[in-house]
Amino acid sequence: MALPERMTSWDVAVVGEIYADHVFTGFARWPGPGEEVLADGYVRELGGGCVNTACGLSRLGRRVRLVGLIGDADVDWFEGRLGEFGVGMGGIRLGAESTGITVSVSTREDRSFFTWPGANRGLADLLGEPVVLADLASARHVHFAMPLPRQRAAEILPRLREAGCTSSLDVGYSPDWLTDPRNLDTCREVDLFLPNRTEAAVLCGEDGPDAYARCAWAEGLPRAVLKLGAEGALVIDADGVTRVVAPRVDALDTTGAGDAFDAGLIDALLDDAPFGRCVERACVCGALCTTAPGALRALPDSLQLRTLREQTYGS
Repeated sequence: MALPERMTSWDVAVVGEIYADHVFTGFARWPGPGEEVLADGYVRELGGGCVNTACGLSRLGRRVRLVGLIGDADVDWFEGRLGEFGVGMGGIRLGAESTGITVSVSTREDRSFFTWPGANRGLADLLGEPVVLADLASARHVHFAMPLPRQRAAEILPRLREAGCTSSLDVGYSPDWLTDPRNLDTCREVDLFLPNRTEAAVLCGEDGPDAYARCAWAEGLPRAVLKLGAEGALVIDADGVTRVVAPRVDALDTTGAGDAFDAGLIDALLDDAPFGRCVERACVCGALCTTAPGALRALPDSLQLRTLREQTYGS
């Protein structure tokens, strides 16, 4: 997909929900009711899909604008930590509530989340501000890491397309959004819709890669991608269905792997890479992200990405 030649302020604007993550890792099993199990590790970290993807893109050398809401008590912490990844605070506003909180509990196979949205409840109103839309439209690509309300999508996406922006959407596990048929229009209007297997099953009402492929074709989703974790990803386009395997790594914590996948895919899209190569790059970023606790510690730079991609898929 060739990107338009135009003046831009950012390679990517990433907008969505921002959280303070409390990540517990290394559980041998999930506890039963009334049971206690001990974690091997704990880290407090910036979180939310938009933070993870923005930092991942910045590590890969992209100019990134992060747009979202936090509480005023966390400004210094966010400014310092984001600065370590080269991400500025210019697109972040102070919300009416405290920063959202997520507790992530991970085993080697999977993870679960407990979340309080906090300041993120003001995000839909923030996206209605003309200055914010202008900020987004100054990017080559806009990534929404949030369940984008249909009304806002109908207002924003045509404006971005008119400005020459491509777009992507990762709503996370948002059952209310995924089961609302009005949001299928949003899935069609973005250039890339990026669900994982659980989210795709909620959207389609049926589990499995084949079911999602049928759903994507039936609903007219452009260039559909299905994230399959350690199994890689499924690519659904005019050429049919292609499975992309994931690199083999020693996975420690899967928190943020899907967001790192998004970063790798967008990075390759900006390079105008063939779509299959875009998904390969995405799988490498997602895999490398799992090799340390938390979503940010193991985000790869360009050299790490290129090395593992060549080892896995060849030159």
